[in-house]
Amino acid sequence: MSAIKSLYFCGVIKNDIYQAVIGLEVHAQLLTKSKLFCSDSTAFGAEPNTQVSPVSLAHPGTLPVMNKAVIELATKLGVAMNCQIEQHNYFARKNYFYPDLPKGYQVSQHTTPICKGGFLIIHTPVAEKKILLNRIHMEEDAGKSIHDNDEKNTSIDLNRAGMPLLEIVTEPCIHSADEAYSYLTELRKLLRWIAVCDGNMEEGSMRCDANISIRLLGETKLNTRVEVKNLNSIRNVKRAIEAEVQRLITLTENNEPVIQQTRSYDALNNTTFALRSKEEADDYRYFPEPDLAPFFISEEYIETIKNSLPALPAALQKKYTTQYQLSAYDASVICADKEDADFFEALLLHTKNYKAAANWMIGPLKSYCNENNIGFASFPLLPAQIAELIELTNAGKINFNNASGKILHEMMAKPGSNALQVATDLNLLQESDNSALQSWVDKVIEAMPDKVKEYHAGKKNLLGLFAGEVKKMSKGKADMQAVTKLLTEKLNK
Repeated sequence: MSAIKSLYFCGVIKNDIYQAVIGLEVHAQLLTKSKLFCSDSTAFGAEPNTQVSPVSLAHPGTLPVMNKAVIELATKLGVAMNCQIEQHNYFARKNYFYPDLPKGYQVSQHTTPICKGGFLIIHTPVAEKKILLNRIHMEEDAGKSIHDNDEKNTSIDLNRAGMPLLEIVTEPCIHSADEAYSYLTELRKLLRWIAVCDGNMEEGSMRCDANISIRLLGETKLNTRVEVKNLNSIRNVKRAIEAEVQRLITLTENNEPVIQQTRSYDALNNTTFALRSKEEADDYRYFPEPDLAPFFISEEYIETIKNSLPALPAALQKKYTTQYQLSAYDASVICADKEDADFFEALLLHTKNYKAAANWMIGPLKSYCNENNIGFASFPLLPAQIAELIELTNAGKINFNNASGKILHEMMAKPGSNALQVATDLNLLQESDNSALQSWVDKVIEAMPDKVKEYHAGKKNLLGLFAGEVKKMSKGKADMQAVTKLLTEKLNK
């Protein structure tokens, strides 16, 4: 092996020799109530082989019927990902044998994808990057082989057979594990945002395969690639890519050939292992599906889908940072989930204190949601009630600690309650009467002559001590901004 060493930092190969070349294939199960070509339920978690029918079991004489909702969701994702929507569509049979494939072929759109091209923007430490798409196509899922139920036999569950999928295929334009991680994170957020797929990789409704190769920096040709399959989390996709790139570099450094293979990933050992070799391209003998008529997507239909889309996260983040002057961090946190963004948008209908609204969203409200394992759609208070808390706090009538603690919790215990009334009942309205504040400030200064001398000698940080004593004396009711101003005036005389 040569003296050249390959090091990783944040998933990027830190040498001047090799570049990783990565393409990702994501299968997203669509949020439809029934399967692609029959009325079988798509609900997760049913007993094996209970969500099947003669169609999904491929009984002789049965015919498929197209689920129109699948076309709608495919078009919606294509529009959201800046794709060209193919108007003339048909399905094809992809012929291969596998025990959990009842028909002996898969109905797919591989040869004529409904969405062509397109891109998704990700954010890297250096800059924004467009991850280019090759295509998005519709297809049906196969069943599931279960190998750990029986020592001698493999069990087959066909509940998943016929589930509607979109296969989202990138170009080989990803060059690090971090970029792959960012792309999958953004893709899952988008799928959930527009209600195309729930993105639950643990349940198998979003699955990812990674095609990986390496080449010398500056080269443009694509070298022999391997495909790593069965990756069940975004984190494991990142780790598998890092491990496989390192393996490919080691092979190259040792002058060993890279064999085109399908591999899997062992998360416990952080290694990949071979499943089968792919020395020649598979011959799937595609031909048009004779039992399904071609279909046409009109320009009017595409325009209707465009108009039905909600504001997408990238557009909202830009609005929040430019129009509302929020930080990029605040905007990204609020736009991490559509429920959060919807609640924030509703909140802004009742208050124009954008920064305060963001602080409440990211702080006490999000903490409550996390602690109670709920989303903002299930938050017990209305946005108008939160806005009232924000306005009372900004007006100095209540302090933030009381507002986000005692008052908020009391309001959630009584969902129809009024913030001002709750603050009054709990005796938490701040005292802003100047004469009362003057009295508390004078008493604190008179009671602490030694500290006053130290303050005059240069220990200006003692201002916080005096303010704290006023807060105690007022039992938390003093307007602390006014108190600080009064203390500064009196102590500096």
